[in-house]
Amino acid sequence: MVKNAPHQIDIHVGNRLRSRRLVLGLSQEKLGARLGITFQQIQKYEKGTNRISASKLMVAAGVLSVPVSYFFEDQPVSEPDGLAREVDEMGTFLLSRDGITLNHAFTSIKDKRVRQSIVTLAKALADSDDFVSHAADPEHDLPATPR
Repeated sequence: MVKNAPHQIDIHVGNRLRSRRLVLGLSQEKLGARLGITFQQIQKYEKGTNRISASKLMVAAGVLSVPVSYFFEDQPVSEPDGLAREVDEMGTFLLSRDGITLNHAFTSIKDKRVRQSIVTLAKALADSDDFVSHAADPEHDLPATPR
């Protein structure tokens, strides 16, 4: 018997659980202990492999100091057939460990000018990456440079 892939809502709820846990600086072990379950079960919840029961979700919301609706915020609307699923790269990054770390560091900078300088630098680096990737692409035509 083939096991079904996790449902997108279970994956979304798991991502939200992971995101909030990381924001609060809790390990899977600590969250599991507070919920009365193992860290392995937390892993399964976070991956969407196992569904979180309504009662466990209520307890998790209390432990994580969020309303239950937090776990369903930004839930992408799926097509009626359930086959179409968009990937939100920005959301995925923001839920990652690097995204959370970067957010914490950036928001701790109080000087608005410094924050703006970082944004300008990031844009310049992204533009230079685009230029380098296009230049390395043999299919991409670059304008001829005069000699």
